[in-house]
Amino acid sequence: MIPAMDLHLLRSSTGFSAIRFFPRYPSPSPLRSRLFIVRSNLPFPNEKAKYHRELEAAVEAVERACRLCVDVQRSLFSVEGRIIEKKDQTPVTVADFGVQALISLELSKSFPSIPLVAEEDSGFLRSNNLVDPVISAVSDQMSFNMKSLSHDDVLEAIDRGGKNAFAMGTKPATYWILDPIDGTRGFVKGSQALYVVGLSLVVEGEIVLGVMGCPNWVVDATYKSITHAQSYRNSSPGLGIIMVAHVGCGTWKKRLKNMLHSSTKISSDWTRCFVDGFCLVSDARFCIPESQTWESLPLSVLYKARIDDDNVGDKEICLLSAFCGSLCKYLMVASGRASVFILRVWDHAVGMICVHEAGGKVTDWKGRELDLAADKVERRIIYPEGGILVTNGKIHNEILEMISSISSAV
Repeated sequence: MIPAMDLHLLRSSTGFSAIRFFPRYPSPSPLRSRLFIVRSNLPFPNEKAKYHRELEAAVEAVERACRLCVDVQRSLFSVEGRIIEKKDQTPVTVADFGVQALISLELSKSFPSIPLVAEEDSGFLRSNNLVDPVISAVSDQMSFNMKSLSHDDVLEAIDRGGKNAFAMGTKPATYWILDPIDGTRGFVKGSQALYVVGLSLVVEGEIVLGVMGCPNWVVDATYKSITHAQSYRNSSPGLGIIMVAHVGCGTWKKRLKNMLHSSTKISSDWTRCFVDGFCLVSDARFCIPESQTWESLPLSVLYKARIDDDNVGDKEICLLSAFCGSLCKYLMVASGRASVFILRVWDHAVGMICVHEAGGKVTDWKGRELDLAADKVERRIIYPEGGILVTNGKIHNEILEMISSISSAV
């Protein structure tokens, strides 16, 4: 039986909504099946989702963006010039710009008045003479016909989400947040590494929906509980998943379709996502950013980490292998494959709502809810005191107390 959840929209002192979840009953064991399957464009009735039109458009755009990524990745290692680097040395591909252009074009078709806050701008693309391959990648995946997609069309679409395209006012607004490819280091590693296309919608300071597409998500037998085994039954590896969340409607996932242009029939059923049921820190599965070590985090004072090993001893925890990017770790927590994600800097609105709607919790290390308005410039990057804690909710307060006691002792 699924634990009933009370959703409370709490008004903050500024008058904007914050999301909190209060479980009425303890969650079932993580190995107990909690499988809900829905056959529909969305996994819940439209009348229950205020922003169902926006969510439907976001799902379609992210699915198309994932297909673009797979197509570009297939030629990544054989076409010279497809891998380039930003000034900060982060690998960026044609897919990164293509995803931003494609999603910008798709969303502006249905919601032209809603601004897009993204990452890239066309100046970098112009200077590297990569407009033509981006046009080719975008044209293959567009949902509407543009007989001749011009350089200006693509550059304007990218700049619509550029850093200087949308000036934040003093009051929260309605806007999309896009992370074109979170985990570009994973993207350039090929089909074995995870990366995520993430899109969310913010309305008056509240994250109301989120969509994450992960083309390389596979079924790992190490974490194959009854729920996972049933939801991915008879599926082929490497076909990926798409995860969606809408405020008050839960978190859901389904398999991505036509990723490899295969004739294999893929189920389009939506499956409800829940965080795991571990109530003890020693039983939990942890993940951290690949840029950090366990020893750099406060809990290392109390626990040693064993990599991918559930047979932990006293004062040890299981640390899952590093995956590229951060959004895949939110996806891990929201789907029940990981229990805890600890990080320093937050810029992932889509991950936050997916974890929340799956029954988890996201706060800073002081236990405070994250405030998008804390970033007065872009409303997408927050540098909280200490860092960010993402958990299944059941061990959240215990870990906060541990971090607090360690910080006080230092």
